[in-house]
Amino acid sequence: MKSALLALSLLAACAMPLSQAETPPTEEPVAPIQVMVLGTYHFGNPGLDLVNTDSDDVLAPHRQAELEDLAERLMAFRPTAIAVERIRRTEDALDPNFADFVPEDLSRQRDERVQIGYRVAHEAGLDRVYAVDTQEGEIAYFPFDRVEAFAARTAREDEIAGLIDTIKTQAGSLMQDQATTPIPELLARQNDPAIIRTMHSDFYYGLLDMADMEDPAGAVLNYGWYARNAEIFSNIAEFAEPGDRILVIYGSGHSYWLRHFAQETPGFELVEAVSYLRD
Repeated sequence: MKSALLALSLLAACAMPLSQAETPPTEEPVAPIQVMVLGTYHFGNPGLDLVNTDSDDVLAPHRQAELEDLAERLMAFRPTAIAVERIRRTEDALDPNFADFVPEDLSRQRDERVQIGYRVAHEAGLDRVYAVDTQEGEIAYFPFDRVEAFAARTAREDEIAGLIDTIKTQAGSLMQDQATTPIPELLARQNDPAIIRTMHSDFYYGLLDMADMEDPAGAVLNYGWYARNAEIFSNIAEFAEPGDRILVIYGSGHSYWLRHFAQETPGFELVEAVSYLRD
C-alpha cells in the first residue's frame, strides 16, 4: 500500500504544471571582453629588435593626415580602454605618461604609443590607457644568444643566418612600401592573420629543432617568448571588465600570441583589426 501511495505521489509531482514547479534562477549572460590587437612597426626607430625597420618621418604632414585617418578607423571599434607597450610600473597599470599628454605632442613625438594610442584615447575621451608590458624575471624572454651558441656548437650557423635574412627581406619590403603606401594599409598588411601565422611559424617553430640533450635552445626561446606574451595578456586581463572593448597597440612580433590569448581565454573575444583598417 505504501508503495502504491509513493508511486501516486511521484506521478502527481511529474504532472504538476511548470508554473507551480520550482525552476532554477537564470543568470544574466556576461558580455564578452572584445580585444583588438593592432600589431605595428616602431615609428620612433628605437633599434631594439633582432631585425629593425626604419620608419620614415611620421611627423610629416601627409603622415599626420594618414594617422588621423587611422584614428578615425580605430574609433569605429568604440574602444573603452587602450593597452600599450610600456612597462607596467603601478598597481592600477595605468600609463602615467598619458596623464601628461597634450595634443601638441602629436607634432613632436614619433612613438606609436603617442601617435596611435594617445591620439585615439584623447579623441575618444578615454582615461583608461594601460601600460601592460613586463620585465624579464626568472625566465629569459628572448634568449637568442643561446640559440646562436647552439648553432655555433653544432655547425648550423647557416640556418640561423637564413632565418634572419628572411626577416630582413620582410623588413625591407615594409620600408620600400612606405614610399607609396598609407599607414593604415601598411598596418593592414602587418595584421593579416595568415601573414602573422606564417611569420611566427617560420621563425619560432623553425627553431624548435635547434636542440639536443645538452641544450634545448630552440625550445627555450619559444617558451620564453610565450611567457612574455602570457604575462602581457595577464596584465590586460587584470583590468578588463565585462563588455570592455580593448585596443591593444604592440610591436607586430607579439601579435601571434596576443591574438591567441584573446581567442582562447574564457570571456574574451578577438576582433580582427584588418576589417577596420581597410574600406
